[in-house]
Amino acid sequence: MNNTDKVNDKKTEIDSELSEFDEKHVWHPYTSLNSPIPTYHVVSADRCLLRLDDGRELIDGMSSWWACCHGYGHPHLIEAVQKQLHTLSHVMFAGIRHDQATILCKRLSGMLPEGLNNIFMADSGSVAVEVALKMAIQYQSARNPGRTKFLTVRGGYHGDTMAAMSVTDPGSGFSSEYQSYIPGQYFIERPAVTFHGEWNDSAMLPLENFLKDHSHEVAAFILEPVMQGAGGMYFYHPQYLVRARELCSRYDVVMICDEIATGFGRTGRMFACEHAGITPDIMTLGKGLTGGMMTLSAVAVTDRISNGISLSPSRVLMHGPTFMANPLACAAANGSLDLLLSENVCEKTRHIEKVLYEGLRDLVSCTGTVKDVRALGACGVVELTKPVDTVSMQRFFVDKGIWLRPFGSIIYIYPPFIITDEQLQTCISAVRELVFQLNDGVQASRGCFSV
Repeated sequence: MNNTDKVNDKKTEIDSELSEFDEKHVWHPYTSLNSPIPTYHVVSADRCLLRLDDGRELIDGMSSWWACCHGYGHPHLIEAVQKQLHTLSHVMFAGIRHDQATILCKRLSGMLPEGLNNIFMADSGSVAVEVALKMAIQYQSARNPGRTKFLTVRGGYHGDTMAAMSVTDPGSGFSSEYQSYIPGQYFIERPAVTFHGEWNDSAMLPLENFLKDHSHEVAAFILEPVMQGAGGMYFYHPQYLVRARELCSRYDVVMICDEIATGFGRTGRMFACEHAGITPDIMTLGKGLTGGMMTLSAVAVTDRISNGISLSPSRVLMHGPTFMANPLACAAANGSLDLLLSENVCEKTRHIEKVLYEGLRDLVSCTGTVKDVRALGACGVVELTKPVDTVSMQRFFVDKGIWLRPFGSIIYIYPPFIITDEQLQTCISAVRELVFQLNDGVQASRGCFSV
């Protein structure tokens, strides 16, 4: 045996040991350690491609849970982080400022809907939601002390931490295990008119009636603007936001728009709120903020909210994550903003919407299998009539050379903005093939539908 063979054998042995350890001891999202689902070993990534240890390449059709909007290994983002690494990799943010954070906050305040002038930096999307909820409670404590509840819509998702789970639809399964521990909140029906549907004022009745009777209990109304994410990828009419903004102002209810998934061009506008031309009182940001390079989030608020918090009993916002405003993450975010502002991102995502819808829309004719087909910005959705088996479907897509992860009854494509038309068509073709096989009963017998 030559030296090369010995090295390869040793590498194989190490890979096998790591794989076994991972399966037994590493807890992956939404899984059980006692019966883990299969994982795929990614060794590198470039642009829109994930490379597996066996040499296969997969087109990433979901932007690594919606964060890597610029793809992988973008030279501008790498350069931004590397340059910062040599000067200041981390420093606490209490009593200290650094240029990357200040510049980032200044740039954000200049591009966000008018009035969102004040920025709080956090370290994940769920934490940003927690901060937003704390801000709303603290704002109301000086004005309306009895307002301690939150109102939201069905079908929403806002994160997996405790308060964020409390405003996530309990019917989605994300929080069902913890319902006896998390605070009880108020839920109304999701907006009834779809994004491209004809507006009807009756869609506002659930919100109007609830605020008329219970606004004295409600600190804030939180929702994902225009596009609901992990709760079902539902797209609703922008006019709902216009009217919701009016009602929140009338009843002095803080309006929180969770743009963690929708912000930075994903829906065809830089921020989903722009479809309605509104400014919420509080906006949460994350995911695409750093282009998926590092974890970072932000909470933007109006002067009214920040001034109101200063009148609360403590007079300060009692929150300070250890890695808040990490300089490396802020450098990545500034690099991401460079790309977002210079590459006609919204034009790209509107083009992706057109390609996705044209490629998927006729699947709605598969009655009995497909409930709906929709697209908005860089997100295309095929909603099935029954829940899917994620493991079986993921295996199908990997065999086709793409990375998609369906959930519930939803198959969706949520690609990086740099995806080529050819790569997008590969994703579309795989989805079409699966749906046609499901419709013909081929894959149903192989377990692609949940029982």
